Amino acid sequence: MFPPRAADARYSMRRRLLLAFGMLLVVFLGVAGYVLDRAFKQSVAAAVAERLQLQVYALVGVAEPERGGFFVPDLEEARFSQIDSGLYGFIYDAAGRELWRSASALNLVADTAGLADMQQLPGQTTYGELAIEQDVLAWAAYRTYWQSLDETFFFVVLETNAPSVAEIVAFRTNLYVWFGALTVLLSIAQYLLLRWGLQPLQQLAREVSAIETGAQNELQRHYPEELEGVTQNLNLLIKSERERQNRFRTTLGDLAHSLKTPLAVLSTALQEAQGAAALSEDQRQDMHEQLQRMDQIVSYQLKRAVKGSQLPMARPVSVLPLIEKLAAALQKVYRDKQMQVELRCAAGVQFFGEESDLLEVAGNLLDNAFKYGHRRVRVTATQQGKALLLTIDDDGPGVAANDRHFVLQRGARADTAKSGQGIGLAVVVEIVSAYGGATDIQTSEWGGAAVSVRFG
Repeated sequence: MFPPRAADARYSMRRRLLLAFGMLLVVFLGVAGYVLDRAFKQSVAAAVAERLQLQVYALVGVAEPERGGFFVPDLEEARFSQIDSGLYGFIYDAAGRELWRSASALNLVADTAGLADMQQLPGQTTYGELAIEQDVLAWAAYRTYWQSLDETFFFVVLETNAPSVAEIVAFRTNLYVWFGALTVLLSIAQYLLLRWGLQPLQQLAREVSAIETGAQNELQRHYPEELEGVTQNLNLLIKSERERQNRFRTTLGDLAHSLKTPLAVLSTALQEAQGAAALSEDQRQDMHEQLQRMDQIVSYQLKRAVKGSQLPMARPVSVLPLIEKLAAALQKVYRDKQMQVELRCAAGVQFFGEESDLLEVAGNLLDNAFKYGHRRVRVTATQQGKALLLTIDDDGPGVAANDRHFVLQRGARADTAKSGQGIGLAVVVEIVSAYGGATDIQTSEWGGAAVSVRFG
């Protein structure tokens, strides 16, 4: 049968725009969320550093040196006095010996002496983090010069990061929730805006569909200036196609008129031949010339008509009534054969094109089926979108595989025993090709010919 057709690369502008804006929205909100998260973490880290600096200054302010160590009275920050409170204080001398630790650090086992930087200048504070078991401590080390003792001491304060981490996690959770809700709201707003913005295109599609079905003759609504050129050109195209359709009908009228004179000559010659025993040479020559002229006129006019026969805005033609009418007429012509005709065509199957084209194609194929078939003819018509597939089977001798391409050519005949000029199938091929379709000949299930044509 027919070769497989490549699937149309169909897509939706709305989906493309929604996908593009959706990706842009996700990227934008993702970057914004990352920036806000980093900014908040830096802000929390800065707040921790500032808090540790204040605790160091408070410790330096109340510490009093005494023999072999320091005396530190109760501090305002009560956590220094609570064991394992998460806030710890230490004082070291220049050699790194521990001189004092807060009550909160009695159970703390960590190398805090290594936090003091011997290269640190007096009055300078350094910061960092220290991992202890399953906890992480932020620390600040401050170096000071005690003038009365002419010695340098290090004041170190450590604080657990757990509250800061919990604060960051809570902020991040809220950020995800709010950004997720914002993404949903913006996506809905984006969809509604796109739907509103693409309404003119949807209306244009509806009007084109109405023109295809014959409900209206042209685009009637006012469209935005971006579509104005398209709609004007479409209306011009529709008008041009209507005019071409009228020219097609005029051409057929001219064809009929052009055939009057040759037919009259043939009629006269035949009448003269009725009373004679045989046709004279002149009469035979006249008939031959007029037949050639008729063939030339028919070929020329049909080519002109077929070139403009496929109308993008053609009204649909119901297939079943047309096939029934043709089959009834041919059953009368071939009354002696008493052909059985089986129609497999749903009532809703339509042909999008000129009715005369379908009539010409179906008439030629049915005439061949009646002519060469013995008792049975079957007509099958199906529709896929706007494409019409028409198949006519018969139980005749069929067409040999090596003759199938040959019989589709103009003037070619595989069987010279039957009357005919070998033009019918060529006309079928020309008309179907004008619709972007194809013609194919196979063997029917009864052993005869199965001729299929696909329009579009």
